[in-house]
Amino acid sequence: MASHIGVTTSSDKVLNFCSNNYLGLSSHPEVIAAGRQALEDFGNGLSSVRFICGTQTIHKELEAAISRFHGTEDTILYISCFDANAGMFETLLTAEDAVFSDQLNHASIIDGIRLCKAKKHRYLNRDVADLERQLSESDARIKLVVTDGVFSMDGTVAPLPEICDVAEKHDALVFIDECHATGFLGSTGRGTPESTGVGDRVHIISSTLGKALGGACGGYTTGPKQVVDLLRQRSRPYLFSNTMPPSVVGSAIKVFELLEESSELPELVHRNTMHFRNRMMEAGFTLSGTEHPICPVMLYDAALASSFSDELLKRGIYVIGFSFPVVPKDQARIRVQMSAAHSIEDIDRCVDAFIEVGKEKNVI
Repeated sequence: MASHIGVTTSSDKVLNFCSNNYLGLSSHPEVIAAGRQALEDFGNGLSSVRFICGTQTIHKELEAAISRFHGTEDTILYISCFDANAGMFETLLTAEDAVFSDQLNHASIIDGIRLCKAKKHRYLNRDVADLERQLSESDARIKLVVTDGVFSMDGTVAPLPEICDVAEKHDALVFIDECHATGFLGSTGRGTPESTGVGDRVHIISSTLGKALGGACGGYTTGPKQVVDLLRQRSRPYLFSNTMPPSVVGSAIKVFELLEESSELPELVHRNTMHFRNRMMEAGFTLSGTEHPICPVMLYDAALASSFSDELLKRGIYVIGFSFPVVPKDQARIRVQMSAAHSIEDIDRCVDAFIEVGKEKNVI
């Protein structure tokens, strides 16, 4: 989705500030051309799951590219990251094991954990002391710590160095969901492990191709070869879902090629993020998070968040207000998301509109 879009309620194009298209690659001409070429070369689809006749050379090529990008041994593709997470925990964990999940983890993680027989523990959001207390009380065979790399409603990053410290202290494995980090967080876009400096201390990573990495669909799990081999044999969403369409695979391969060639796009995301955040805070707005391109503008009142976003749309800025039950009560907000596709002029227009509406509604 482009940064300038048409909506049914307006005759003019509006600026889109609520898309997960962090790198601006969903409409990149080289990505589109690669998808079109794969469609010509490999067809529209395979009408099969992977293990029957649903694996082409490009599927293996993409899995290898993802492994190189993350510095891992192997990768398994899914039709979505929701499926990747849904098939993870039931496959790896037994009743003798335990999983320790952040309370604000994504719904796909929550649903995936529900399917497994392991003992289930939930620790307070980003609270390493609470995590360590629960780890210290467990005598499980395998202990798996599970966290989002970035919490998408708040724009906050998991404290991975501290999480890895306590996990290693208690002989636990670490799994992170990188859907709102892969491709743009960190100096070369390697996500929260790179941005927080933990490197290979994270054991298993899941992420999506449907946000920064082309914006279509698809997800994956990457990590040790033994883990990936087990997932290929036993992960039900992998075994019983159609393979990824060739056009999506081809475009995703091009995305990773672009990221390997240059760090320009992650740098643009960071530049745009800090420009927006600095101007908004100087104007008097309260923003959640620090340096992530998810920039929640906190308004606290549900009706205010809704009416505020309506007024912004009248000024050509497309954003959405979030309120309960999507976020906790009295924590309503407008979630603004930066993209490399935005120009500084786009961002200034967005901030100016926020300031104008904010003054009208006595928010600032």
